[in-house]
Amino acid sequence: MRNLNSVHLNGLRALEAVGRLGSLQLAAEELGVSIGAVSQQVIKAEGQLDRVIFERTPKGMVVTEAGAPVLAALTDGLTRMSEAVSIAQRRDDTTLTISVAPVFAARWLVWRLDRFAAHFPDIQLRLEATTNLVNPSTSDVDIGIRVGAGQWPGVRAELLLAQEVFPVCAPQMAQDLKRPADLLKLPAVIDGRAMFSWDVWMREAGLPGSAPATRHVFNDASLCLDAAIAGQGVMLAWQTLADYSLQAGQLAAPFGIRAKTGFGHYFITAEGAREPKKVRDFKAWIREEMAGTLKLFS
Repeated sequence: MRNLNSVHLNGLRALEAVGRLGSLQLAAEELGVSIGAVSQQVIKAEGQLDRVIFERTPKGMVVTEAGAPVLAALTDGLTRMSEAVSIAQRRDDTTLTISVAPVFAARWLVWRLDRFAAHFPDIQLRLEATTNLVNPSTSDVDIGIRVGAGQWPGVRAELLLAQEVFPVCAPQMAQDLKRPADLLKLPAVIDGRAMFSWDVWMREAGLPGSAPATRHVFNDASLCLDAAIAGQGVMLAWQTLADYSLQAGQLAAPFGIRAKTGFGHYFITAEGAREPKKVRDFKAWIREEMAGTLKLFS
């Protein structure tokens, strides 16, 4: 294939388009360039090939006898290249690639994937757990779920769940909690990467400026939750983080007071693109599952 180095691809495309479409104007429209540009590319390609492909006549460009087999081979080759590009760009409708934060995957999503499989047995899930915001327009990710303010550039963000926070602790710790001020007697385990502080909940509970004393600080919310389950302190958690542990009786949520953080869980999809059915099905299923979570906190 080294002989391809002697001819520019744009010139070969111009030859093929003019031969197949029969005119410089139609070729220019297909290639997205001017008629003059196509004419120059054809002349240059003929020179590089050292062969006259078209005869210029008052009626237009006429394929020469020597040019006919060249154009036939070019059409066949460029058609195969076009098919290769389509294959590379094609997305598999049987595989759904999801990008989510590790803590959301571990504490909420993975416990429910068997139910998704039961509803949609023909769709295989591919889960990418990462803290990075992935743009579905420039990756093989079909949909993401992220927590934030919903203002990420270059993606479409659709609110799934407004985040609410509340204290959780081991059930034995909760036995002595009669009113919100009693929390100040307990040590706190802190999620060092949280986008909120204890003051968000304390204001809602009528205790602005107060906070329990810190015992441990973790850089991972899942580790922080494990510390709370182990009875090491009280944690400020949110719905999807604490859902399973509350249902399993590993944690208790005293007082029933919840505070909005101003953040939320959002679906992240490609901006300006039509969503495939597998994405729409997944979003509908997640909303149904999330409704079950919300009943726990109603």
